Amino acid sequence: MVAHPRSAVPDAFPPAGVTAIVFDVVGTLVEPAVSVADTYAAAGRRQGVDLDPATVARRFATAWRRQESIDAAAATPFVTSRSRERERWREIVADVFGPGDATAAIFTDLWAHFALPQAWRPVPRGVTLAQTAIDAGLVVAVASNFDERLLDIAPHLDPLTRVAGVFPSSEIGWRKPAAEFFRQVERRLERRPEQLLYVGDDPDLDVMAAANAGWQSLLVG
Repeated sequence: MVAHPRSAVPDAFPPAGVTAIVFDVVGTLVEPAVSVADTYAAAGRRQGVDLDPATVARRFATAWRRQESIDAAAATPFVTSRSRERERWREIVADVFGPGDATAAIFTDLWAHFALPQAWRPVPRGVTLAQTAIDAGLVVAVASNFDERLLDIAPHLDPLTRVAGVFPSSEIGWRKPAAEFFRQVERRLERRPEQLLYVGDDPDLDVMAAANAGWQSLLVG
């Protein structure tokens, strides 16, 4: 666990003055039970499209970056919705597999797969941090660049079952790194920025973005 230089988080966890801790989800509290590359490759094979996981991984990374650039360049940067998030994933799948009827079926398969609790597994370090915060009597929530599927997953997947609030970007209308993402969470938790700590695994989208919004922030890996 490493505190980001700009996060001003003390070594002790939870830090003094914090009354609520908000966790990122994917990579911080949970991760795919089977790698994204292997899962996509298997979905492709079921539709007669044979790509090896290494190729999938390369194409997925490029597709992900393209979608991040699209959101950053939007008229209102990083604003989002349920329809935008679904379209984001549809375009990522199309970039990986190419256009066509098979790709449409692959997208439907993958969208349903990642809505299943069994598609995910806990990240031990994140579980420990979440439980430590709960034991300390703090409010614990999650806020993520996930979509509405997180609302279906959370009641069935540890440690998400333990949190007091679940805030997917599709429901609050903004994606990280937008400051408004954090403002919306503040309103829902009825906390001031200095009372909040954000814990995540991405130095830019999680730690830097939260620090820029006036929160304390913590990088975990």
